[in-house]
Amino acid sequence: MDTVALAVTDGMLHFELSLAYEVFGADMTSVADPWYRFVVCGPGAVRAGRFLLEPDYGLDHLSRADTVIVPGWADFDVEPPDDLVDAVRAAHEAGARVASLCTGAFVLAAAGLLDGRRATTHWAHTEVLAARYPQVTVDPDVLYVDNGSVLTSAGKAAAMDLCLHIVRLDHGSSIANTVARRLVVPPHRDGGQAQFVTTPAPAPGNHPLAELFPWVLERLDHPLTVEDLARQARMSSRNLGRHFRSVTGTTPLQWLLTQRIRHAQELLETTDDGVDAIAAATGMGTATTLRRHFNRTVGVPPDTYRRTFRSRPRPGSYGP
Repeated sequence: MDTVALAVTDGMLHFELSLAYEVFGADMTSVADPWYRFVVCGPGAVRAGRFLLEPDYGLDHLSRADTVIVPGWADFDVEPPDDLVDAVRAAHEAGARVASLCTGAFVLAAAGLLDGRRATTHWAHTEVLAARYPQVTVDPDVLYVDNGSVLTSAGKAAAMDLCLHIVRLDHGSSIANTVARRLVVPPHRDGGQAQFVTTPAPAPGNHPLAELFPWVLERLDHPLTVEDLARQARMSSRNLGRHFRSVTGTTPLQWLLTQRIRHAQELLETTDDGVDAIAAATGMGTATTLRRHFNRTVGVPPDTYRRTFRSRPRPGSYGP
């Protein structure tokens, strides 16, 4: 069973704390068994906004976790505590995967874990992060960055994107999708932070495309066109494109292609279907078309992906 440790100290943001708990700390054994063992590590009782947390272990226990989550750091103008920085660095050196949520990237940067790496944080603070830590390549227009053993997310809701990405890495797309449905959030969002800077996406179920998305996902095996989507949404193709850009940060065709690829990943992970059958089930038409789009999007051919991500536990897990 993989252990996920939440690193806390005074001044952490409670939204990111609770979000990480909902993904990794809730009882999801009916979805995947074993699920994660979730622990909270801190220097003692810590305050997050108006909430008081009692950690399970001290910060030195972080080095015994498989994954360390560093939530948002409220006052990023102040250097994070040395004991927190040292404990996060020691955990990474011990082999832990370390992920920051929102402004938790400032803690990772202070620990030197982002040196020479690409990283992100809340769009409002990317310039500060880049100026304070010039050795870090700060990308202001992504929802999260995965460097393998070091991951960073953008602000607030993007922390959920990163947490679900970690579940997807560990348990596969099917499990991540099930967790997302239980949390009533999308399993994957396209586009970067730019779409949220001035016009945040409406809440799920409260925008003109709310009924269109599930309709499309149930018909991925159909040769859908933009005109088909526009007709179902009862709007012009041009109006559809405008709403898609506002809600998803991308075009209808790109969003549709991404959903087809995601479904192909799930089928590769959970079935023995051949590439031809998966191409038909995802609306790609032919195996050649699927391979071309899959390789370009995912970075590896479908067969390679299946060998790597076929549902199985991640090796080398242990608990405190």
